[in-house]
Amino acid sequence: MQWADFLANEAATNSLSPEQTAAFVERLKSENSGKSEAKVASELNIGASALKKRMTEVYEKFAQSYPELATSESRGKLEKLRACLTVKYNGGQDAHPTIKEIYQNIPPAVPFEKFVGREAELEKLHQQLQTSRQVAIVAVAGMGGVGKTELATQYAKQHLQNYQGGVCWLSAQGIDVGIHILRFAELKFKLIAPDDWKLADRLRYCWQNWQQGEVLLVFDDVTDYKTQVQPYLPPESPRFKVLLTTRLGFDRTLPQLPLGVLKPLAAMKLLKSLVDRERLKSEPWVAREICKFLGYLPLALELVGRYLDTMPDLSLEKLLKRLEKKRLEHEAVAKANPLMRYEYGVGEAFALSWEQLDEKAQSLGFWLSLYALADIPFSVEGIEDDDEQELKEKAIGDLLKLHLLQRQSKGIYRLHPLIRQFFQMKLDESSQADEAKTNFTAQMVEVAKQIPEHPNRQDIFNLTPLISHIAEVATHLSQYLSDEDLITPFTRLGRFYQGQGLYQQAEPWYKLCVEVAENRLGLEHLGVAASLNNLAELYRATGRYSKAEPLHLQALEQWKRLLGNNHSLVAASLNNLALIYHSIGRYSEAELLYQQALELRKRLLGDNHPDFTNSLNNLAVLYRVTKRYSEAEPLLQQALEMRKRLLGNNHSLVATSLNNLAVLYEFTGRYNEAESLHLQALELWKRLLGDNHPYVADSLNNLAVLYESTGRYGEAELLYQQALELRKRFLGDNHPDVAISLSSIALLYEFTGRYSEAEPLFQQALVICEQILGVGHPDTMVYRGNYARFLRKPYR
Repeated sequence: MQWADFLANEAATNSLSPEQTAAFVERLKSENSGKSEAKVASELNIGASALKKRMTEVYEKFAQSYPELATSESRGKLEKLRACLTVKYNGGQDAHPTIKEIYQNIPPAVPFEKFVGREAELEKLHQQLQTSRQVAIVAVAGMGGVGKTELATQYAKQHLQNYQGGVCWLSAQGIDVGIHILRFAELKFKLIAPDDWKLADRLRYCWQNWQQGEVLLVFDDVTDYKTQVQPYLPPESPRFKVLLTTRLGFDRTLPQLPLGVLKPLAAMKLLKSLVDRERLKSEPWVAREICKFLGYLPLALELVGRYLDTMPDLSLEKLLKRLEKKRLEHEAVAKANPLMRYEYGVGEAFALSWEQLDEKAQSLGFWLSLYALADIPFSVEGIEDDDEQELKEKAIGDLLKLHLLQRQSKGIYRLHPLIRQFFQMKLDESSQADEAKTNFTAQMVEVAKQIPEHPNRQDIFNLTPLISHIAEVATHLSQYLSDEDLITPFTRLGRFYQGQGLYQQAEPWYKLCVEVAENRLGLEHLGVAASLNNLAELYRATGRYSKAEPLHLQALEQWKRLLGNNHSLVAASLNNLALIYHSIGRYSEAELLYQQALELRKRLLGDNHPDFTNSLNNLAVLYRVTKRYSEAEPLLQQALEMRKRLLGNNHSLVATSLNNLAVLYEFTGRYNEAESLHLQALELWKRLLGDNHPYVADSLNNLAVLYESTGRYGEAELLYQQALELRKRFLGDNHPDVAISLSSIALLYEFTGRYSEAEPLFQQALVICEQILGVGHPDTMVYRGNYARFLRKPYR
């Protein structure tokens, strides 16, 4: 049976009238799934309201067979009825579909009946997305307030059933688009990419495991496609659809839907949805003039409609005169300040609404405008003073009533970009500007201080919504930070990303921190020294030792000049510089610095402090590397015991000590003791950090070395391969730790006679070491010697 015949039978079964049957069959035809009600109505030669009335009657009749229709929202009834009938068509008379939840984070939209004049654009947008992977909603002539975001929101809501794989809404103005994609996948699909993968690898993992079905990604308010969209796009696949909104024109290779102002009749229809119809009928000519004056801009009409709603006795003629007066004022200001930007129509409407606000609501508008152009977490529940809480609640209510603020969900709000701009303009004109900006930056500094040195997954999830606002302070309000707090937003943003292994995202914040600190504080300041140290530590973590060393030297010299030679920060700097020298094979210099740091920490902090224990551990590892095993062992044992006592048995530094002592036992032939400690370290790291972490890779590699030494070659190879894969993921292909893994596997293959597999690995390890560590590094010389020896073998 054909679908059309099936629909006709269903109409008869449910006793639909001829008019209802015609509406039902036409609306449910497959080829009409993307068409608007207005389009279908025109094909039936009836009005849209008549079609809507008939379909409402159809839903009521079918609700007797499908009760879920009775509880659906009006815009969802059509797709739910289509889903029910499709299952029945494919699976028998009694089949009822299981309605799968479609995951989405679409922002709230105006009621459909108030979304007017865009039916043709909605239909065209759907057609474009069905034939193309990407479509941009572009404002004509870059005009704001035309309803780009609202069009995208309405499309996503009305066509939700088309996107069974979910709808992910992203604010392009947030700096963390990639992070928000990861959070969406984690929250909605329980997809958790390993914390220490690069961002691109994590995104790839999410796209590969994304829920089945077509997916819609919406990038809202794009200003730079190459930085805000391109790096985060899913792979080429017809199931992923990308919708963008922008005030800027993109390359014409990207399909575009130009969006201008409303047509005059549609503008009047929108105003009628906001203002009592009788009121408009009494002054029809003036109502049309108001629409024209406002430039037929949806945002301006919405603002004026809300304003009229609060003033029921105001005549339209009086309103028009007020708007005209505001335009004259704006033109005078614009002439005096040619840099001032605003949309005619929206500006005048905003000015009227602004005068309706009391001082508390205006101050709240000032405050909210300082947040980034992203979702704003703002809750009054933490205010202890009941009167103050009530005043804040009223201020929020006033802003919402006049459409000057949008509520996204409980405690989450958002400002339209133009309204945010006007609030900021009003703030700058007021006497409150400096005080408000100073207080706001101070509050964001306290938020930034919540970012721990090693954020765990829960920390990251909780802090992600706040990162854009901390970044707003760092990039646009840093002049209002006190000298004491100047580097805090930058360093904590760097820490937020570095703690997730997102080194590329962390680096710009550390670099900018150095630049801002030097410009504000001068070259001789503790904040500058700390900034240099943080950037150097990032370089060391990513194997860029030649960049890290001079920064550490600068930081050390500054701390010495500013604090003297006897300070804990000087000791930390000595230790960090020693780690660089240790990594690049300058062992004698590293040893001297380790000893100086150890002595200084013991004198300043005592021998019962975690920092002293760290120095003890680092010096012991150096002794082990230089084969001074008898000196290394007591120090490693002491460090392990102290860490257990100071930090407890369940701490990553305890795992580090277990691992270091295990390697020493392995080197001295105490294999049983070594294996026991290696397994303890591996189990502890996995429990604390998860299966995917650089420390886990180190532990796997070290355990593999032990197994190889004891002839357990199959187990060793498996662990070597796991460690190599993890290290490449975390650190990239060119890192000394990757060279270690390659060399270890090459030696194993050589020993077991797999010469053709061994040779390219020897070559790769040597090339990495020569490039990263230099030709004279001890590791490089070892790898070169191993490769040369291998090449001399006559039987390979």
